[in-house]
Amino acid sequence: MTTSRDMAAELTLNRPMRRRGIERFNRLLDVTETLMAENADEDISLARIAEAAEVSIASVYYFFPNRNSVFVALALRFNDEIYQRAILPPRDPEPQSWQELLETKHKAAAEFQNSRPAALRLFLGAGVSVAIRNADFTGNARIARSRARMLEAYFDLQPTPDLARWLEVSAAAMDGVWSLSYGRHGKITEEYRREGTACAVTYLRRFLPEFLPRKPLTEEALARIDVSADPTG
Repeated sequence: MTTSRDMAAELTLNRPMRRRGIERFNRLLDVTETLMAENADEDISLARIAEAAEVSIASVYYFFPNRNSVFVALALRFNDEIYQRAILPPRDPEPQSWQELLETKHKAAAEFQNSRPAALRLFLGAGVSVAIRNADFTGNARIARSRARMLEAYFDLQPTPDLARWLEVSAAAMDGVWSLSYGRHGKITEEYRREGTACAVTYLRRFLPEFLPRKPLTEEALARIDVSADPTG
């Protein structure tokens, strides 16, 4: 099975190092995102991407061997955007419960995906490829690790080695509800967003007490939220 790590490594081989190449690479992803927001997957080809980007087909093939590799690269870029938003600590107002913290972060995540139709299709659509699905799983696992550290920064938690795994499972349950919403409405409706959060919270109540005391935020704890800065994850 091709994993997102394998696919990322494959794409890295063709990632440009010079500014002009980086700009063209991102331009191709920008164009693909726009095309995905307006067309069915089967209507998007490398030739159409090249035409929309106003580059030669050879320029597209230089970076991407096939259409799915463009979709995977776009999914990985979405992962990075979603992660950068996920690690932002809620400050105004600060959450007073772990349930409120999840509510705040889930609402922001739904708003982001609804604002990016291509992200909705890539992560919640019915025809998702194995590579894109694995990229989504990898992104969710990274968010779960940072979310565990966020909870530890805000609340007085006993050492909980499995917290990240519980958060990852709860996010998978939420994603299932979001996929249902996308299939029925073409977006994550507020009703389904709340239902998804309720599923996540209900699952986590198996392990977390209903009330966790708040503790003062420290710069050290906030700095630990970004797991990408920590090689140990």
